[in-house]
Amino acid sequence: MTSTATPALGSDPAVLPDDASGVLAYAREQRAAADLAERRLLEAAVQWAIIHPAETLDDAEGYASRVHLAGVDEQPVTLAGPGAPLVREFTVAEFAAAIGVGTETGKHYLGHAIELRYRLPRLWARVTSGDLPAWKARRVAVETISHALTTEAAGFVDAHVAPVAHKIRPVQLARLVEEAIGRYMPDHAEKRRRRAADGRHFTIDRDQISFAGTSRVTGELDLTDALDLEDAIRGIAAQLADLGSDDTLDVRRSIAAGELARRQLALDLTCEDEPDPDLEGEQPADTNPPCRTRKSGTRSRTVLHLHLSQAALEGRDAVGRVENTRCPVTADQIREWCGRPDTALTVKPVVDLEDHVHVDAYEVPDRIAEQVALRDHSCVFPWCTRPARNLRPDEHPCDCDHVVPYDPGGPPGQTCSCAIAPLCRRHHRLKTHSAWTYTILEPGSFLWTSPQGYQFLRDHEGTLDVTADRRNPRRPRPRD
Repeated sequence: MTSTATPALGSDPAVLPDDASGVLAYAREQRAAADLAERRLLEAAVQWAIIHPAETLDDAEGYASRVHLAGVDEQPVTLAGPGAPLVREFTVAEFAAAIGVGTETGKHYLGHAIELRYRLPRLWARVTSGDLPAWKARRVAVETISHALTTEAAGFVDAHVAPVAHKIRPVQLARLVEEAIGRYMPDHAEKRRRRAADGRHFTIDRDQISFAGTSRVTGELDLTDALDLEDAIRGIAAQLADLGSDDTLDVRRSIAAGELARRQLALDLTCEDEPDPDLEGEQPADTNPPCRTRKSGTRSRTVLHLHLSQAALEGRDAVGRVENTRCPVTADQIREWCGRPDTALTVKPVVDLEDHVHVDAYEVPDRIAEQVALRDHSCVFPWCTRPARNLRPDEHPCDCDHVVPYDPGGPPGQTCSCAIAPLCRRHHRLKTHSAWTYTILEPGSFLWTSPQGYQFLRDHEGTLDVTADRRNPRRPRPRD
């Protein structure tokens, strides 16, 4: 017995079985169709790389020189391991946009396809014959690329994995990669062994903040450091209880870690020319000056960009936003952060995102850059999510791009908030030096056109492929 399922919007009506065996058979058919589509997409990725080569490694320097002389700042990029062909830099973004992913994700996908085609030929043969699902082969390519295996080591993995790739487990694959490194990359294996001997770290996850305003901390410390830290946190947690805190021990320990960070000044290890007065008379005159710690009067501070609406300030809205993590938090949590005595609070005036701020100079002033960052939040290239503002000391903020190139002899007011958009450095170069173009439909809404004519609408809700149907029944096959 079958029943007609209600089709999704825009899909063809589908007749689905209503018995268990029929549903499973139908699901297996769809899985096979998806595997076929994924295989063909991998083949298309290889073909894209073939028709946009940077030739060989030997030609890479010459290619870069040629495009530079032609006024195009495009570089050859390596997407796969040693021996795989290079690809022209700007072509990566268009392939990624065409398949609906960000540039970095598309770069990895192209790399997987090239790795399989040129460095893992046995696996590639199984994929193209339909004998191995593409996702299982890509899992192997991820390992061989991430470990930068030499040609010999990659060949070893290919020879041993290909016959069992359909059933090999991740742990077994990892062990085989380790064996390949040990056999064919002994120097690298020794370096990795030495690095692995020191696995200490202390990590604070600032990217995944919870709705309650908490983040995770993980670490592996030297035993003596861990014991000292434990004593300090246990002591402060006990003090909090003595002062009347009714929080649980775990909560008090978490608060103690923050109190410890705020109370203690940084200790700088310094070597001084003069002798240590505490050691005077005990050290020979010809010894090296002692290295000792001293308290520093300065310390770095974390800057949080917090946003509250007027309704939240008046108690009518319970949610605010942390720009650093692009996550919502409760308004009460923001009030608690701002109410701490050691918080340096800067209140900025409300920026009217509809206001047109313009200047006659080419340089973008801070007030326009602030308005653009608040309006667009991130790079406005299709599927890019890099923050518009520099939220961490080691990050580069997005560039303020003139959507219409600035004309020194043109009319005044060309540098206007309505004509400026944030682009990360990668996509700013792409827009400047390639055939990608975009226009502003309205503030915060952009229509991009790729060199091949594909179009993408980017706004606050994300990216939408608005290209007209350009499907071609002729599917190019990868060349040998």
